[in-house]
Amino acid sequence: MRAWVAVAGTLIFIGMDVTLTTMLYEYNRHSRTILQDLKHFNIFNSMLDIWGSCLYRSCLLLGASIGVAKNTSYGPKRLKGSRIFIILVCLAIGIYALVKLLLYSEVRKTVKDPWFWGLFAWTYISLVATFSFWQLLSSVTPARDTLGINSESRAEAEDVGDPSSPGVRGKKEEASAATICKLLSYTRPDVHFLVVAFFFLLLAALGETFLPYYTGQAIDGIVIQKSMDQFSKAVVIMAFLAIGSSFTAGIRGGLFTLVFARLNIRLRNRLFRSLVVQEMSFFDENLTGDIISRLTSDTTIVSDLVSQNINIFLRNLVKATGVIVFMFSLSWQLSLVTFMGFPIIMLMSDVYGKYYKKLSKEVQNALAKANNTAEETISAMRTVRSFANEEAEADVYWEKLQQVYQLNKKEAMAYTYYVWSNGLTLLIVQVSILYYGGHLVITEQMTSGNLISFIIYEFVLGDCMESIGSVYSGLMQGVGAAEKVFEFIDRQPMMLNDGTLAPSQLEGKLEFKNVTFAYRTRPSSQVLQDVSFTLHPGKVTALVGPSGSGKSSCVNIIENFYPLQEGQVLLDGQPIDTYQHKYLHSVISLVSQEPVLFARSIAKNISYGLDSDPYELVVQAAQNANAHTFIMELQDGYHTEAGEKGTQLSGGQKQRVAIARALIRNPPILILDEATSALDAESEHAIQKAIYGHVQNHTVLVIAHRLSTVEKAHHIIVLDKGCVVQQGTHQQLMEEGGLYYKLVQRQILGRETGTEDSCPLDGGLANIQRGSPKTGLAEELKKGKQTC
Repeated sequence: MRAWVAVAGTLIFIGMDVTLTTMLYEYNRHSRTILQDLKHFNIFNSMLDIWGSCLYRSCLLLGASIGVAKNTSYGPKRLKGSRIFIILVCLAIGIYALVKLLLYSEVRKTVKDPWFWGLFAWTYISLVATFSFWQLLSSVTPARDTLGINSESRAEAEDVGDPSSPGVRGKKEEASAATICKLLSYTRPDVHFLVVAFFFLLLAALGETFLPYYTGQAIDGIVIQKSMDQFSKAVVIMAFLAIGSSFTAGIRGGLFTLVFARLNIRLRNRLFRSLVVQEMSFFDENLTGDIISRLTSDTTIVSDLVSQNINIFLRNLVKATGVIVFMFSLSWQLSLVTFMGFPIIMLMSDVYGKYYKKLSKEVQNALAKANNTAEETISAMRTVRSFANEEAEADVYWEKLQQVYQLNKKEAMAYTYYVWSNGLTLLIVQVSILYYGGHLVITEQMTSGNLISFIIYEFVLGDCMESIGSVYSGLMQGVGAAEKVFEFIDRQPMMLNDGTLAPSQLEGKLEFKNVTFAYRTRPSSQVLQDVSFTLHPGKVTALVGPSGSGKSSCVNIIENFYPLQEGQVLLDGQPIDTYQHKYLHSVISLVSQEPVLFARSIAKNISYGLDSDPYELVVQAAQNANAHTFIMELQDGYHTEAGEKGTQLSGGQKQRVAIARALIRNPPILILDEATSALDAESEHAIQKAIYGHVQNHTVLVIAHRLSTVEKAHHIIVLDKGCVVQQGTHQQLMEEGGLYYKLVQRQILGRETGTEDSCPLDGGLANIQRGSPKTGLAEELKKGKQTC
């Protein structure tokens, strides 16, 4: 907004406000001059104070206009910071105008002066306009020719980052409303339950609304009319109303609870389905504890808070509407006194709700971090125990909890101030109602029974407004959690598994063509650089190289877990991402060095992912993986529970079950990533026999560091720093020398000397002691000992 436009519009309004208010005041002076009115001011019939309030608000707007015109950089910022001040000024003038109306009505029992009503109405119109022009001036952006491009950009950036900015605040409010609407849209399948619940809510609210009225009737029957019949009639009606409202309230509460329990289930289902289709980089970037917190804690917060608060909001809104109608029917003067305090309460609820929403987001983030620490520690309890680091982990968790506690203290203090301010305002309103109501009874403008009914209604309305205020803060807390839940639900995977190829026959030829790859979590570090090689059907290809050379990344790419930066991976001549997701992973089976088993039976783990799991195929796969014997020795055989992540089994047993899980599919492409690293020589030999015996039906990729595995491969690919540096058979590479020769030499020498050499095929100490080299190979390398 240009400064001159906002300033000009404000000045025009100021002139209009002063002129129109002065004219209306002139007609209400009753032939007295301004000096006479000032000298003999009477608050009951003079409008001088209303005219003075016009001059005051006009001076405020005039000063704001001058400030913005003189300094378009800092003037709007100061106006943004004084938003609460102008709201309080407008509220004070508006409340005083209501007081003026009540005082005016005391002198003139029937207010029929059109000029008075014109001034009264214009006062409220001008108050709304004053606040609007204040907001308009605070949204002024610096002129380009005044501050220059850089200064303007800086001011705009500051405006965007300022949470008190009208634009930012408006966007946040729109986002909150959109989140609530989206959340309620998830209850659409239960609309029939909601209609019935709302019907019973209306019945319950109407019953509760009529109770204070008949209470006043009963009191009038005793005190004024002294009629037992009228008293008894009122009491009987009250009894029926109480029973009916209790019955309908119970049905209403049960239906709302059912609806939002279904909402919780629906939210969790949608969130989980969204999570399982995300790309692998998503799980690299987001901690497991954070994701689980969204799935468990946040969805529960959303459904519980929203169900509770929507129920309370609707009930109190309907009840408050009925109460207001009855209050005005009993006494419009007392009703105006009552409503004087409500704008202040609403303002405090608005400020508190926004602050509470901010705190609730921080609490959820802090809880997610604490949950992630707990999940990480508990899932790695063996490692924690082996390093005797229990106390340190408990201290870390305690520090995370302390961060949550500090935020909880801020929430408690904010709630304390909110209750104090609300309670004080309500107390002032109640005392004013009692005092003014006593005056009306004494002057016979209302009966004592009506006064008691009105006071009861005022208490009921106060409870309704307090509940509605707490609903706002509760909804904001629910919105804070819902925004995070919907962020995951609405997130579209950055890598879509939308391939359609699913041929009935697959040869199994895999080709890497000039593949360049980097993980999204560290894009500046290229893991693979212009890598090209081919895996042939019926052949075993070994992938070797030092740690960090990119071997496991090749496996991830074959599994289509990550997108490539450059190049292609072809399966039977077609890009691997053009294959149907389910089909691709039915023809490619992976056995990793640390396989993950599920907390299910061993049979279920072996047949995991298959539509049907014939027991005979499970047993045959276990036999091929040399796992049948140890499985049958377990207490429940194939029905034995593997435990969380297979903790009930040893490392070697888990590997054999994982190999069986791969072999049961009879996949055209089999990937073994250190799949036998935890096995003894006999088990490894049996598994190799099963694999190599049917190798003509498979394309096998082996990542291994044992010579006994590598040297049997038909083809060996050597990686170093993300590049293919050598290819060939074992004999060819040994004759060629280079990196492969050095890796083998170091492993052989480490075994012969029994030292813990740090340079085996994978660079790891644990692999030195495994396997036994052929005597001929050892003798062949004796001459090269000195170069190691």
